[in-house]
Amino acid sequence: MQLNLTGRHVEITDSLRDYVNTKFAKLERHFDHINNVHVILDVEKLNQKAEATLHVSGGELFASTAHQDMYAAIDSLIDKLDRQVIKHKEKQARH
Repeated sequence: MQLNLTGRHVEITDSLRDYVNTKFAKLERHFDHINNVHVILDVEKLNQKAEATLHVSGGELFASTAHQDMYAAIDSLIDKLDRQVIKHKEKQARH
C-alpha cells in the first residue's frame, strides 16, 4: 500500500506521519487490496480537517472529517474508512 500524505496550512511532523501510517496499517489488516491512499490534512481557523481517498481493487473510497484536534480527526477518519472498507469487502464477496 502506497501512502501519500499532504498538509495544507499544516506542517507534517514525523509524529503525525507515524500516527497516520499506524492507523492505516489497521485498515490494511481488514482489506489487503488497498493499492494507493492519499491523505490530506488541513487546518481551517479552529477546525482540523482530515480527508482520504483510498484506491482499492474494484473502486474508490473517500471520507472526510473535521475536529478541533488533528489526532481526533484522523481517528474519526479511520473509523469512517474502516466501515466503508468492510462494506466494500462484503459487496465483493457477494459477487
